[in-house]
Amino acid sequence: MARRSSAGASGTAARQEKVRRSPLGSVRRAQQITTYGVGAMIAIGDQSYIVSGLDTWGTRDADVLSEPRLQQRLGVNGFRLPPAAPAPSGNGVKVRRFPETYSCPRCCVLKPFRDFGGRRNDNVCGDCEAPLVPSRFVVACAHGHLDEFPYWRWLHARRGEERGARCSCDPAKARLTLHSEGRTASLRGIVIKCDCGESGSLEGAFSRDAMAALGITCRGGRPWFGRSAREANCASPLRVLQRGSSAAWFPSVASALSIPPWHRKLMQLVERHKRHLINKSDERIEEYARDEGWLDKGRYGAEEVIGAVRTLESAGEQPQEEPEENNEFEAAGRIRQEEYRQLCRETPEHPENQHFVCLPPENADGVRVPGIDQVMLVKRLREVRALHSFTRIEPLMRIKEDRERAVKLALDEDIDWLPAIEVIGEGVFLTLDQERLAKWESLTGPDSPEVRAQRLRRNHERHLRRRVRDRTALVESSLTSRFVLLHTLAHALINEWSLDCGYPASAIRERLYVNEDMTGVLLYTATSDSAGSLGGIVAQGAPENLANSLRSALERISWCSADPLCMESDASGVNSLNLAACHACILLPETSCEMNNVFLDRALLIGTPDEKVPGYFS
Repeated sequence: MARRSSAGASGTAARQEKVRRSPLGSVRRAQQITTYGVGAMIAIGDQSYIVSGLDTWGTRDADVLSEPRLQQRLGVNGFRLPPAAPAPSGNGVKVRRFPETYSCPRCCVLKPFRDFGGRRNDNVCGDCEAPLVPSRFVVACAHGHLDEFPYWRWLHARRGEERGARCSCDPAKARLTLHSEGRTASLRGIVIKCDCGESGSLEGAFSRDAMAALGITCRGGRPWFGRSAREANCASPLRVLQRGSSAAWFPSVASALSIPPWHRKLMQLVERHKRHLINKSDERIEEYARDEGWLDKGRYGAEEVIGAVRTLESAGEQPQEEPEENNEFEAAGRIRQEEYRQLCRETPEHPENQHFVCLPPENADGVRVPGIDQVMLVKRLREVRALHSFTRIEPLMRIKEDRERAVKLALDEDIDWLPAIEVIGEGVFLTLDQERLAKWESLTGPDSPEVRAQRLRRNHERHLRRRVRDRTALVESSLTSRFVLLHTLAHALINEWSLDCGYPASAIRERLYVNEDMTGVLLYTATSDSAGSLGGIVAQGAPENLANSLRSALERISWCSADPLCMESDASGVNSLNLAACHACILLPETSCEMNNVFLDRALLIGTPDEKVPGYFS
């Protein structure tokens, strides 16, 4: 046999390395935070994968992001952009094959992908050359574990004890086949057969107690960390999910705006070099700044640099934010309170104001917008959004028991950063007329704003109570009529502005500021693509434009194509957390709403046609 030359061998190795390192696909960086983050399944071509943990991500120092307020809130040392390595460097986000169970539509065999006999990256059956199909079904639990659908156990655990005694079947040697009979679109038409003679459909698999009834328990699977990274002693019941179900992965994202003093170029500079400056003497800080050229003529003074370093140090010394109470929304948190105070005051244009410029509109006193107190034009803003955990089955609620379900993104405890993105854009900040709001909130009667808010509050408390292990514990919702009012107003304006200024509704986002002392909402561009900062949103904050768009928005939502059912609804939406709100009138794309399209009621804005419910703007 002729020997292969060394050159040929090295060429083959290079080709193999290129194949091994070539990327499987690509997604936008923003999707790594909201859609395809750690632990999420992603379909690439005709195959299915799961995004691996942060332990395997190949990040670079150039991808570091800083936002001290959010870092303190989440208890991390910084943020990093998801890798965006050029192909075929292989330094991007790593994925693992999941589910590993595949089926062949031609020979109907159902078994692990590696057992089909094809080449490593070829998604074809080794016997009949037909393209393979990944399993449509997986199992998950409320504590974030994920595993293959147990086809063999599902089929054989359903046999009676007598039949089970007569027929033994070894799962390691069993040959399973999957058949889609096509007689019905339900699970009854999907039949699993075993070579031992047993067969059965998947009917009933999606029942809440289907797995528990068969004695199939959670094995603590964490395939995003690897096959062996299982957690023991998980008592949470398993649920069957479709591979592409939205319930398979709910991201937990936190965000903050860059506000003074963190918006300045100098603070950004100090933050990037903080390891050389923090806890150093004034003389050492001045020496370092001079060596880096920061003290050159026309740049900064030594006192400015030292002051910025001390500000950064004091931020790290501040106590961590207290854990959220059971009834506290993000809109009332400390980060929002700091932003609210800054949005209410002027921050002028200045070369140092890199990420925050907030000004009142011109001729603000000339045109009064009914029901609106203050309008501020945020001509420049920066928002950092960080993925800090995820859940499965149900999204995270702001109660202690639910926060225990949050799944960390890395196994290595030394990883002290989180994946994040930054959005540079613009927006308009509005506050409500306090006097008018107080009169509206004080109205009484069976159809008062408070009574309508109580309906939603009771439904919310009922939903929270289902998550609490101690059924006797007191669970209270902080939902108020002013929260529902502001939230619905934000939705109405976003829908209107998407028609007026050319932005898609999915590119405009709301940011609520609501508690006893705050009644504000920031509407801003929420995308990092070409629909970023084009001036269209800021123009809507001009008094005349705002008055016209508000009037048009209220007229538009005064009638819904689903009326009278929509307006007269006693409960609608997910978990009955909406009243008069549906997709035909007030709901938004999920990228725009920070509350997942709940706590909405357009009757609180415009009243009801019979005038029994007083609207804030009626």
